[in-house]
Amino acid sequence: MSYEMIALMMFSTMMLLLLTGQRVFGVIGFVGAASALLLWGDGGIEMPFNASFVLMNWYPLLTLPLFVFMGYMLSESGIAGDLYEMFHVWMGSLKGGLAIGTIGLMVVVSAMNGLSVAGMAIGASIALPELLRRGYDKIMVTGVIQAGSSLGILVPPSVVLVLYGMIARQPVGKLWLAGAIPGLILAALFVLYIVVRCRIQPSLGPALPAEERDIGLGEKLKLLRAGILPLLIFFSMTGLFLVGVTSLVESAAYGAFAATLAAIFKRRLTLEVIEVTVRRTLAISCMFMWIILAALCFGAVFDGLGAVRAIESVFLDRMGLGPWEILLMMQLSYILMGMFLDDTAMLVIVAPLYVPLVVSLGFDPVWYGVLYTITVQIAYMTPPFGYNLFLMRAMAPPEVTLGDIYRSVWPFVAIMLLGLGLITAFPQLALWLPELYYG
Repeated sequence: MSYEMIALMMFSTMMLLLLTGQRVFGVIGFVGAASALLLWGDGGIEMPFNASFVLMNWYPLLTLPLFVFMGYMLSESGIAGDLYEMFHVWMGSLKGGLAIGTIGLMVVVSAMNGLSVAGMAIGASIALPELLRRGYDKIMVTGVIQAGSSLGILVPPSVVLVLYGMIARQPVGKLWLAGAIPGLILAALFVLYIVVRCRIQPSLGPALPAEERDIGLGEKLKLLRAGILPLLIFFSMTGLFLVGVTSLVESAAYGAFAATLAAIFKRRLTLEVIEVTVRRTLAISCMFMWIILAALCFGAVFDGLGAVRAIESVFLDRMGLGPWEILLMMQLSYILMGMFLDDTAMLVIVAPLYVPLVVSLGFDPVWYGVLYTITVQIAYMTPPFGYNLFLMRAMAPPEVTLGDIYRSVWPFVAIMLLGLGLITAFPQLALWLPELYYG
């Protein structure tokens, strides 16, 4: 049997097992380890064993639990709720102002946590009931929360970009800086859409009544001070890293410590908050570590078979495709897989194949990491099985149906495609900031 056929059988077996509903890390790790044993005998057991040492020796992985802890500490202690209250008062006089404030909340929550799930949970539990109560169109605001929460995997400190950096062997700091401007561009496009849509149809996002927004300046400043606290934590954390005072891991530790101090300062650090934060941090960190371990094992076997070179030969020699055509096919495959898998599963399945191919085609792997992340955001929101669609259905109130959720995402999917096109056509939108900082 040829190595190409073995690689195809490995990939097919993995996809078939994933369709049975088994855990992602179990499927990927099992296929990788079993293939190593069948191909190379008892010595093949060294491949998953060595993969575990690669994982344990990867020092930047310490940032993962620290950033997740910081985000959950700020959300569980109610500090993220203070932030939304600030946006509620300061943006409420505009048509669609609360929806714009929700996008702002999603951006900041993304900067605090690095996960889309956290933004979705906060948006669905805090913002969505308030928006519906204020008479906002349920279809529009459902799309706003889904689109805004998807920024969590692009805006630093993105956990997905940390995993991409691990698999693609790229500096996490460069990836974060590369994702910052595209993330802000997408957020600005979302806000522009809300402004234009609510100007054309004011009933979709009515302004707050005058009696509710005309509160004293002192009260407004008090809310502003409460909302600025998480922003200060984020900017001081990233600022210390960018000026070279702290390393990446030290910055993450600073953010976790500062979030805990903020909860103490606000007198909201209870035993319940500590327990929930630690449990969720442990669960998410362990999940990601198992997935990375399985991906390293699977990738080592795949690379040992020469599968990457075989795929490159098929695309370039047999099919005669150019570099940009191959890039387009890779992005389309992410969107198709995103209908069935989450971002981490997609990353560990195809990144070991695609990243070496991207480099051999002459593309920048840091730039491609941003393209991958935006494409995953689109896949998250694409019917019929987008990850965010069912997450929103589980969290939304009963009056928001699955049909409403499906209809809500299309304008934002179109905006994301526009953003993806801009980053693809103008790579410096992603690469300018890391090149400026790292020289």
